[in-house]
Amino acid sequence: MEKMSEFFARRVETYDQHMLQEVEGCKEGYEKMAQMIPEGTEKLLDLGCGTGLELDEIFKRFPSLQVTGIDLTWEMLQKLREKHPDKQLNLIHASYFDCDFGVYRYDVAVSFQTMHHFGYPQKIALYQKICGCLKPGGRYIECDYMAKTQREEDHWFAENRRLRKELGIPLDEYYHFDTPCTVENQIKMLLQAGFRKAEAVYRRENTGMIVAYQ
Repeated sequence: MEKMSEFFARRVETYDQHMLQEVEGCKEGYEKMAQMIPEGTEKLLDLGCGTGLELDEIFKRFPSLQVTGIDLTWEMLQKLREKHPDKQLNLIHASYFDCDFGVYRYDVAVSFQTMHHFGYPQKIALYQKICGCLKPGGRYIECDYMAKTQREEDHWFAENRRLRKELGIPLDEYYHFDTPCTVENQIKMLLQAGFRKAEAVYRRENTGMIVAYQ
């Protein structure tokens, strides 16, 4: 297990190629996410924005979009800024768990392949913040590594607990280890956090997408 920020910093130069060519469903997922953003969107929050692969597609539809991007890895944010020097980017080097998103500030919030590193309590609390930061009628779009079965989900959470116990790593420290949840459980968490509706809109192998409505 590696610290989250160090894991991605070491892979920043190969990250885009890996996600586009080696993770099944991601290339199409970036395109699908851009399609799911409604016309008239002006302000967007990107959680775990990384190098901005989802923004590469979103900016094709919304070139004047105002984006706030949050990521733990400084090197990833630098790569994003290099790719889009002419865009309205407010990039924050921090954990999105620690950030104040404000209230009724954004039309849309998105996350791509980042939430599968965390457990239920962390996610639900974060989803509550996301729901609160959206303008009335706003939406949150999440594309992530999602388990196909409850058995698969239970296996990875158990492995995470076992490894952390062996290595003496507290559960609340940010280390890279995949703990994907099923689509059904993701939807339950979003509804529990206050979204009025959440639905699956895309799936290819373990890459799934859910849209939640404020």
